[in-house]
Formats: sequence, C-alpha cells, structure tokens
Amino acid sequence: MPAELLEFEEPVGVLLKEIEALSMLPQTPERKRSIDSLRERADQIRGELYATLTPWQRVLVARHPSRPNTLDYIERLFTGWDELHGDRRFADDHAIVTGFAEYRGTLVCIVGHQKGRDTKQKIFRNFGYARPEGYRKALRVMHLAQKFARPIIVFIDTPAAYPGMESEERGVAEAIAVNLREMMMIDVPIIVIVCGEGGSGGALGIAIGDRVLMQEFAVYSVIPPEGCAAILWRDANRKVEAAAALKLTAPDLLAMGLIDGIIPEPVGGAHNDDAAATGLVDQALQHSLAEVSALTVDARLNARYDKFRKMGEEGSAFIDTGNG
Repeated sequence: MPAELLEFEEPVGVLLKEIEALSMLPQTPERKRSIDSLRERADQIRGELYATLTPWQRVLVARHPSRPNTLDYIERLFTGWDELHGDRRFADDHAIVTGFAEYRGTLVCIVGHQKGRDTKQKIFRNFGYARPEGYRKALRVMHLAQKFARPIIVFIDTPAAYPGMESEERGVAEAIAVNLREMMMIDVPIIVIVCGEGGSGGALGIAIGDRVLMQEFAVYSVIPPEGCAAILWRDANRKVEAAAALKLTAPDLLAMGLIDGIIPEPVGGAHNDDAAATGLVDQALQHSLAEVSALTVDARLNARYDKFRKMGEEGSAFIDTGNG
C-alpha cells in the first residue's frame, strides 16, 4: 500500500491517480507502457522534489506516520529481540523501548523512542513523549549492557520529553541530566541514529554516543519549530520560518559538527521504500559499530568526551527574531 502523500508531493499524487485508474482497466501492451512511463515520471518528479526540500518540508518527512521506527528496525535488522520493561522505581514508560538482541553475530543492547502509528498505538506510546521513568529505564538497561559488554544502539524519534506536571514532579530534568553524565562514561560502544524527529532534551537524554548519525531527512533540534515560533514570535503559525532558523536538517548539523554522518535515504524518503532505507541504515550501522569497537576503552571514552566537549567552540548559532 503506497505511503500517505505529503502536501508538497501533490504533483506525484496526480500521476499516481492516473496509474491507479489505468491499472483498473484491462491490460494491453500499450496500456502497460503508459503505466511504466507514468511511474518513471512519478519517480523523476519525486526525486526533484526531495532534492530541494525546505527545512519545514524535512520536518514533515521526519514526522511521516509511515516512516520506519525503532520496532521496525528491530524487526528487520536484529534477531532474538528480548524486550525489558520498567525503571525499577516507578513504572514502565512505553514511549521508550529497551532490550537485547543480536546484530550480525554480535549481542547488542537496543534503546529507542516509539511514537506509534494508529490512534491506539499513539496513546499507548504517549506520542513518543517519554516521561522520567523512560529515561531511567533506558539507563538501567544501558548499565546492564555495560555489565555484559554489549554495544548499545540507540534510535531517536521524539518531539520532546513529556512536559506534563507529573513528569516534572518525578524529575524529568534530573533524569535526563543523569543520563547525559552516565552515558558519557559507559565504556561499551554507543551508536546513535536519529531516524525521525530528534526533539530537545527528550532526544538528547539518550543520544550521547561515540557516533551520532542522522538519516538524510530526519531532523534534530533544541525545540520543535511550532514551540520555537510560539516562544519567539508568540505565533505558532510562523513554524516554517522557525524551521529554517533552527538549522535542524542533517546537512546543517553535519556542517556544525553536531553529528558524525548522514545516512542516505531512498528517493521519496524512508517511508516510500522502507526495505531500501533499512539496507542503508544497516550499512552505516555495521561500519560505525566496527570502527568504534576497534578502539580501546580509554581511547573510546576520551574521543567521546572530546567530541561533545568541543561542540560550539567556534561560536554559537543564534536566531534572529526580527525584533532588533
């Protein structure tokens, strides 16, 4: 079933409707050639559109409901998945999944956000907004990974940490801060992949790693564009402007040295061809894991520390609010 089209993909949608109409008619050699020609044209237009996406359009792609998520990658890339639940303090947070599996013969730990797709799943997963117990669960499992010398693979896809009152009462800021400190010192390899939306401290709370990679059309930012626009201009409708100002795209972040690499996506984004997208993630993960695992513990920890310590040394980016 084709993925839901985004607003800017309307030119492709027109061709797909023509293809669908022709496919319902008796198939003749001439009609089949027409369908093939239309498909080629649709692929060409999709490629042109995705080659010139604006920052806001990239946000829409990163949020696409059919985009492969943590559990999708677990199913396609790993074997022997054994999920672990609960932070041993308060509850099990369904917005973050944790567990152990095998990747190409290596036993690994997996931690990742999970948003859900349909309404029931989204409510169960709290739309990917993790509470404090989610970050504490993640850290508990990462400490287990360290104990048993298993590399850690993290998938990031969240708008932000949950901002509700109960989240604050249970110390979400403290939970994220502890994770930042502890992940910096965990001595097993940590590979982080921003596969969708990397929002604020909600993303950073499990995103300290030896390699931080982003899929081509993922986004990673201190705040979602809508929140940024509401704070700076008191107008959430200026989200398109905010997305451009935030420098949240993979090329922006790579240029600023905030990520280590970009994982290419198939034409039309990961949601348009999840099998091809999974293959590209597999290649990047295999390479990065081998590279980091080859380092000694001391070299790995020192490189991880230096990587995050030098961020922002060449000056901080700022947002011009237009108010002088």
